Amino acid sequence: QVQLVESGGGLVQAGGSLRLSCAASASTFSTLSMSWFRQAPGEEREFVGGMSWTGQNILYQDSVKDRLTITRDNAENTAYLRMNSLKPEDTAVYYCAAAIQKEFGLNHSEIYDSWGQGTQVTVSS
Repeated sequence: QVQLVESGGGLVQAGGSLRLSCAASASTFSTLSMSWFRQAPGEEREFVGGMSWTGQNILYQDSVKDRLTITRDNAENTAYLRMNSLKPEDTAVYYCAAAIQKEFGLNHSEIYDSWGQGTQVTVSS
């Protein structure tokens, strides 16, 4: 398994932006498909967006695809989630997840081998 550490969460006003980071311990980061999930209080964990290891497939949840951007820096072993125009309903704990060499099914949590500890995002109205 890969160690994943998220950072960048915090409290932001509605309409604001945040960039979450997910640092991976693996030197083989370039072979990892990276995705973001979130879990709000009392809700099930849901897929937010993901990028395959080649970068050729990027998938977003429909409700956020116009506001979120996933990127990765293989030299830094880090994946990013840029969130713009944040809404109170975006409040959740955000988790990054890694899977080895997956191109498809990025929105299925069962394909991921490693998960971070999560970072809290709170959007105030």
